[in-house]
Amino acid sequence: MSTLRKYWSVYSVMLRNSLIREMNFKLNFLLWMIVESLWFVGQLVFIEVIFSHVDQIGDWTKWQMVLLVGTHQIVSQIFQGFFYVNLTNLPELVRTGKFDFILLQPMDGQFTSSVRQFSLDSVVNALVGVAIVSYSLFRLHVVPGLGQIVLYLATILVGVSIHYAIMFALATMSFWIIRTQGLIWGYYSIMNLARYPDVVFKGFVKFVFSWLIPVIVVTNVPARVLMNASATPWWLICHLLLASALMLLATRILWRFALNRYSSASS
Repeated sequence: MSTLRKYWSVYSVMLRNSLIREMNFKLNFLLWMIVESLWFVGQLVFIEVIFSHVDQIGDWTKWQMVLLVGTHQIVSQIFQGFFYVNLTNLPELVRTGKFDFILLQPMDGQFTSSVRQFSLDSVVNALVGVAIVSYSLFRLHVVPGLGQIVLYLATILVGVSIHYAIMFALATMSFWIIRTQGLIWGYYSIMNLARYPDVVFKGFVKFVFSWLIPVIVVTNVPARVLMNASATPWWLICHLLLASALMLLATRILWRFALNRYSSASS
């Protein structure tokens, strides 16, 4: 069996187990969907309040902002569905020594610790974002071509990879710090900056959140790809790709460095 098929086979088992677990707690599944939906509605109300006083924010109109928030919903919910629970659990696994069982498995430790659980409710909530993006395009009178849609989906996946890389790096700090949940939850709050248009950030702040913690480009680039039918923002796409590559590389180096210095909490 090839390496790719082996990893897919293992992931399929973990995915199936997660879905079974989700269906065993249907009320919890429904409640989290409702909570996330209400929070998303709150964001749309916020936009309505802002644009009752102004016509534009920089070069962003009301429905372009709605498209941006919808894109943020898609990216954040996909990230939460596939990675968030696993990354928040990693520090506890390291602290209790249960991480040893992950290292004993014949799989890459980063892969196993990143995708052990799956949250179906988050993926369903991502579809709410898809509906909002579609409606905002209708209000903008924009009909994206197939190429635009493919590029939009690709940049969304790249955006998810940035969130994953940063939060996995923070979770990896648990090899040196007893409790890193504060760092992880802190970044989860910073993620919300991605729902604001890039034009509101200036100077050093824009540099930090474009390169060092590149949350701005995570949603702004996909949104600009979809709403600019006449001019694809290739420079911004390259920026997004480079930021993702640098984050993933740095995360992998940090992970290997941490493993080389790891001693079991149970030893």
